[in-house]
Amino acid sequence: MAGRVFLVTGVSRRIGIGAAIARTLAADGHRLLLTGLPGYDDNQPYGGDPDGVPALLAELGDAADHVTADLLDPAAPVALVAEAVRRHGRLDAVVAAHAHSHPTGLGELEVDQIDRHLLVNVRATLLLADAFSAAFTAGAGGRLVFFSSGQRLGPMPTELAYAASKAGVENLTAQLAPLLMPRGITVNCLNPGPTDTGYAAPDVHDAVAARFPTGHWGTPEDAARLVRFLCSPEADWITGQVIDSEGGFNRYG
Repeated sequence: MAGRVFLVTGVSRRIGIGAAIARTLAADGHRLLLTGLPGYDDNQPYGGDPDGVPALLAELGDAADHVTADLLDPAAPVALVAEAVRRHGRLDAVVAAHAHSHPTGLGELEVDQIDRHLLVNVRATLLLADAFSAAFTAGAGGRLVFFSSGQRLGPMPTELAYAASKAGVENLTAQLAPLLMPRGITVNCLNPGPTDTGYAAPDVHDAVAARFPTGHWGTPEDAARLVRFLCSPEADWITGQVIDSEGGFNRYG
């Protein structure tokens, strides 16, 4: 199944999971439409990557294009699917690696932040799935890959809205899988566990690393390899699954 067309969301920083997925899929000979919102990262404590998208595109060459899209816009998911089909004549898979994440603890909840989590993480993912299912005509080999963060495995008391939204994504996986399997599309969700994308302060980084048996975080490439497998012919019979790929991470250590 080489030479297929992928839409990958959440691609902006070169150190991110989305960029690692793009590199892995491009190396396998696939064509990619990448999308992200670099301005979102610019406003985060860890900071953005102003040269990230141009540098990644230069690295990938003709394999990839990138369009900026704000998935808070309800029209964005349909437009992205349509753009992939317009550029490449078809779309074979969607990897939804985007996320909105902002601290939301009890006593400090803001309605706007709750809404943003649900709209970007759940609504946009569902609309992407709906648009892709309508555009996919091959009859076999279709792939939807979502991303979670293992919320059902333990509490996230300072990120309640994020945890609720990602629980919704996990449930979408179970709901969509039986609907789309007859159309030749599998639907799975990946929980990569704590992944070193440069967002953690040094003290947090060290404390989390100590809770892995290996003493180090997961890497974006670890997640990308699992995406590659789920999108391969070997995964034709796997659907409706939330796959925890956490390297033995001890959530309660």
